[in-house]
Amino acid sequence: MEKSMALKTLLCTVLLITFLSCDETPKSTPYTIAYNSKETGNVEIYSGNIEGKSTIKSTNVKGGYLAWSPDGKHFAFYHKYDERKTWSIHTMNNDGTNRKRLTHEKNKWDNSPAWSPDGRKIVFSRAYKDTDKNWKKELWIMNSDGSDLTQIKSLNGGGPYFTPDGRIVFHSENKKSWISIADIDGNNLIRLTHNEAEEQHPEVSPDGKQIAFMSDRDGNHEIYVMNIDGSNQKRLTNNDVDDWYPSWSPDGSQLIFSSLRDGEKGIYIMNKDGAEVRKLISNATSPAWLKIAK
Repeated sequence: MEKSMALKTLLCTVLLITFLSCDETPKSTPYTIAYNSKETGNVEIYSGNIEGKSTIKSTNVKGGYLAWSPDGKHFAFYHKYDERKTWSIHTMNNDGTNRKRLTHEKNKWDNSPAWSPDGRKIVFSRAYKDTDKNWKKELWIMNSDGSDLTQIKSLNGGGPYFTPDGRIVFHSENKKSWISIADIDGNNLIRLTHNEAEEQHPEVSPDGKQIAFMSDRDGNHEIYVMNIDGSNQKRLTNNDVDDWYPSWSPDGSQLIFSSLRDGEKGIYIMNKDGAEVRKLISNATSPAWLKIAK
């Protein structure tokens, strides 16, 4: 009798555990993205989730290319002045309040801001024509309040992005562009790609092991990925139209990017191996995925 009761108890326990295990369903994390859109007629910043539900964040006109602060409380972006002759870096709270202009150099295009992992620094690209009408593209760094503005004199190019350990990946330029990595002071510069192509917009995965970027090495801009040392380069998208601006999910399992594949600018999502591509948001570009769960 005791053995029979023990067996029944054991069986009930096994069934209960099995039921609870089957009943548990993975909870989706409400990851947050932000992007630029002209939905209202002006270029404005929106944020939303990966289902494409959005809320306007109001940068007003002539601005774009946003970047989240590491804590998700602020945006950095650029805004255009002087009939688009001057571009300046700004920050604001993620609800659109407390907007601050950080750079003021006339006739310079300050763009592509990126935050350091601790949120204390912002690096950005500055483009302009010199007295001989040649384009110059420099990298600059400053405190997140705009103070201590300093050129990283040994680095030229654009699209900077910090690695988790505080180095900078960016695209170097000399007629064509390629992806490089260097220390924050410009030392230990290493070229990672070696193609006669336009290769830009590198973004480092949250674990610091991979870089997603865009390249036209195969005819038009597509999304590629490689290891942080430049090895194992792989093409992820394959279209007759351009795909741009990849951004990693917080867990590194997916990428969002801009594309013209439906005849208009839109934001798409795919797995990190390029599988399961689907459209996320219409009439939008320059997506940035917040690297922490909200």
